[in-house]
Amino acid sequence: MPTSLPADPPSARSLAGLLPQLLDSLRRGSGANGAADVAADPAWFEPATSAIVCVVDGLGAHNLGARTGHARFLASIRAKKDAARTVFPSTTASALTSLLTGLRPGRHGIVGYRALEPETDRVLNQLRGWDTDGLDPYAWQRAEPILAAEGAAGRPVFVVTKRQYAGTGFTLATMRGAAFVGEDDLSARVERAAELAARHPGALVYLYVPDLDVIGHKHGWESDEWAAGLERVDAAAQRLSTALAPGTGAVLTADHGMIDVPRHRHVLLNASSPLVEGVRHIGGEPRMLHLYAERGSAQRVLDVWQESEAGRSWVVSRDEAVGAGLFGPVDSEVLPRIGDVLVAARAGIAYYDDRLDDKAPQKMVGQHGSLTDEERVVPLIGMGVFARR
Repeated sequence: MPTSLPADPPSARSLAGLLPQLLDSLRRGSGANGAADVAADPAWFEPATSAIVCVVDGLGAHNLGARTGHARFLASIRAKKDAARTVFPSTTASALTSLLTGLRPGRHGIVGYRALEPETDRVLNQLRGWDTDGLDPYAWQRAEPILAAEGAAGRPVFVVTKRQYAGTGFTLATMRGAAFVGEDDLSARVERAAELAARHPGALVYLYVPDLDVIGHKHGWESDEWAAGLERVDAAAQRLSTALAPGTGAVLTADHGMIDVPRHRHVLLNASSPLVEGVRHIGGEPRMLHLYAERGSAQRVLDVWQESEAGRSWVVSRDEAVGAGLFGPVDSEVLPRIGDVLVAARAGIAYYDDRLDDKAPQKMVGQHGSLTDEERVVPLIGMGVFARR
């Protein structure tokens, strides 16, 4: 019997469509032409003279809705419909690449946190492997970044984020072509973004806030530490809204949401487990595994995992996942990067390869990557001329 996979509502807005929609808003606001081919129908936003997209890493719509007492400003300007769907897998590397290219993972090729490089048969980190494992930011990520295209066409484009991301492989792969502005202090970051948008008519500004995701992974989104972090984000959002020049629009969104998984909910894969028999490599992340099978073992791996885990996870073959459109349209060069078998947690669990010497990842509390609404539905909150009327 085929696995029943969740489907996005037909009216759902995709995170991959956000920058094209912002560009459409800028063109309607200024009459300027850009490089990207945009057909915004219907338009999500009012015309704007400049636009800021503020990405709060790890702030899912469910997380925000459950903690509105710590985000009173955002709660006051947010409507229930102010949401979008991030891509699958719901992980930073895939989601930010989709946001910044306007394409889903099957096209840009970043299909998870850790994925197979077929030529060398190595599973590499898609966030940090550019700098540690030799991934080519100009080739492995297969699409032209929107910021690069717009910058080449003459639009002022900026990335405002922490200084540590300057010149990294992931920055080059997804944000090249933009002027990089490093600000470690969150308040200074939002003020700088607003200043750039005001000073450069027609500007598109990418403002990145990673702080909350870091707290969530370490302490969990239900922790006091995360609540305090959300209060800082809320204050920064209010500061951004206040600082916007007339005609400027800003939208606050996220790359994914988060689920807390305590250690007693870990599923540990050890050497004696039948779940690792016939598995050559394990990629992905704890809530969304790519299983790369030994030659001739894919069907057996699928059968064993479905028999064991179908009650708490979606377990599908590569063909089923591609046929269901989980990665969007998949190019032939991207196909072998996807696991022979995919395991996406449905219950509040996380899978770990306990054969590895490094147990540090097992200390992580906040998790994401799978297909649940908690992980895939993110806020889409407008400010300035994008504020709901």
